[in-house]
Amino acid sequence: MPDPALIPTYALYGETGAHVAGGFAHIETIAERSALHDWEIAPHRHDDFVQVLLVRDGHVLLTLDGVERSLDGPCRVIAPPRMVHGFRFRQGTSGYVLTLSTDFAARATGQADVLLVALAQGGAGTMEARPATRAFWLAEEMLELQREWREHDPLFLALAEALVRTLTRADGVGQAGTLADRRLHRFRQLVELHYREHRPLDFYAGALGMTRRTLSRLTAAGLACSPMEVVHRRLALEARRLLRYTNASAVQVAAELGFDDPSYFSRFYRRMTGARPGADRAAG
Repeated sequence: MPDPALIPTYALYGETGAHVAGGFAHIETIAERSALHDWEIAPHRHDDFVQVLLVRDGHVLLTLDGVERSLDGPCRVIAPPRMVHGFRFRQGTSGYVLTLSTDFAARATGQADVLLVALAQGGAGTMEARPATRAFWLAEEMLELQREWREHDPLFLALAEALVRTLTRADGVGQAGTLADRRLHRFRQLVELHYREHRPLDFYAGALGMTRRTLSRLTAAGLACSPMEVVHRRLALEARRLLRYTNASAVQVAAELGFDDPSYFSRFYRRMTGARPGADRAAG
C-alpha cells in the first residue's frame, strides 16, 4: 500500500497547485498523458473531480482504493471524487480519459436520477459492443469539440452527460425490475448523498415514503443487514480512504465525517473495521 504522504491530489494527473473553477470538463486520449509516464499513472486522487476512463483496445491493470483489477478493452472505469486510483496500461493501449468537476452532478434531474449514483459510487467493468460503440463515438466527438474549445461549451457538456448515461444503462444502473429493487436502489442513493450528515433512520424512511419497519425489512431481504448498517459501512469506507490516502489525523477525519467526539469515532471505526484509526493510518 502506498505511503499516504505520497498520494497526490490532482486536477489532471501531474498538474498541481492551480485552482480550477466549477464547470471544468476535459477529455484527452490515454496515450497523451500515460505515454509520458511509461504508460503508468501512479495512485492519486481528485478531491473535486470525477474521472471516466474508456479503454477501446489494449489492457489496463487498475487500482481502486487499493484493490487491483485487470481489464481488457473495451472497458470503462468511473472514479468518483476522493477515490484513490491508478492505472498501468499495456503499451499502445487506446482510449480516452474524461475529467469533470463535481458540479457536473447538477445536470441530474433530481435525487432519484441514476446519474448521481454513477458519479458518486463509480465502478469498473467491460462493455458490450453496442454501448461501447456509442461511448467511443461520444468521446471522439468531445475530443473534436475540445480542439475548438469554448468555456462551458453546452454541446460538450451535453455529450459528456450522454456518455455517462450510456455507461449507467450498460451497467443496468437504475433498471431494477421490482418495486423492492427500485426502493433499495433509491435508499442507497440517499445514503450516498447524506451519509456524512448522520441522519436518523426516520429521515431515510420518510424520504422513501415508508415506515422504519418496512425499510428494515427491505434492507434485510436485499442486503442482509439493517438500514443503519448500510450508512455505517459507507462512513467506514470513507474514513478508511481518508486515513490511508491522506495526511489527515484521526481527529481530522472524525471532524470531516461529522463526528463531534473523536473517541466515539475511534470506537465506531474499530467496530466497523476491526482496527483502530491510528493503526490503519500507519498501515497505509
